[in-house]
Amino acid sequence: MRRYSTDEAARAYFERMRWPNGAVCPHCGSSDKIYALTPNKKARIREGLYKCGTCDDRFSVTVGTVMEASKIPLHKWLIAFYIMCASKTQVSALQLQRQLELGSYHTALFLCHRIRFALKDVSTGGKLVGEVEADETYIGGKARGKGRGYTGNKVALVSVVERGGDVRSTVVKQRVNSMVIDTLLKRHVADEAHLNTDESPLYNKAGKRFASHARVNHSAEEYGYYDYRSGRTVTTNTVEGFFGNSKRSLDGTHHHVSRQHLDLYAAELDFKYNTRKESDGERTSQGIRRIEGKRLMYRPKVSS
Repeated sequence: MRRYSTDEAARAYFERMRWPNGAVCPHCGSSDKIYALTPNKKARIREGLYKCGTCDDRFSVTVGTVMEASKIPLHKWLIAFYIMCASKTQVSALQLQRQLELGSYHTALFLCHRIRFALKDVSTGGKLVGEVEADETYIGGKARGKGRGYTGNKVALVSVVERGGDVRSTVVKQRVNSMVIDTLLKRHVADEAHLNTDESPLYNKAGKRFASHARVNHSAEEYGYYDYRSGRTVTTNTVEGFFGNSKRSLDGTHHHVSRQHLDLYAAELDFKYNTRKESDGERTSQGIRRIEGKRLMYRPKVSS
């Protein structure tokens, strides 16, 4: 916070993260003939403004990112990125509002959601391989008089985890059935992987696609065993541990999250799990590198 206490220092850091080889025009993609404009209040030229000699358009490091058109100072954006990425669980919008001295809770909440949107992995990376665990859970409060098994007021979250590797979570706002599970596993898990699930029949059809499909019977209080024939340990403890940590983070910090924004919270949880071996600084840098090409707006653009 001392090192990046000014907008100039924060802007230089964002530029290094986004353009390690020099500024690139976000409008036309050109890196040639990029000119840094001299600040001039009368000409409405602010600090950090560039001009592209190819398309003759102006831009700054925030154009084409989640920070575009934001009135929050850049150094507060950088500190918010660090606080959210360095936190092992979650950070509430009210806490950021107090720490960064933001004007309103709405501003702080929108800031948090835009950072979560930046952390969301939209790449089509390689599929999960090796020992993969899959399971589903439900996020939401308890309905009075309905019992613990009632899910009518909850939202389903399906996660697949590669042991020792990454997790990929998907919010399913409709009913979870075998077709939904089959589509998600086909998208995220390689056919040569070894699938581990519980006894749920949702995975019967999908499990046939993989090299093997092993189950643990939770209803019989079975949570793991060693298969001597294949030489593999069959369990879903990894994905269930991820669910347990995620629910404690959400319940302990936010107490309640809406259906509309649950996918953003899940994206933050996935990012932190997948970068768990990185330092806080490197995790922050990785998050900032994902800001480009993303724009989160709650009000649709009005066409002229």
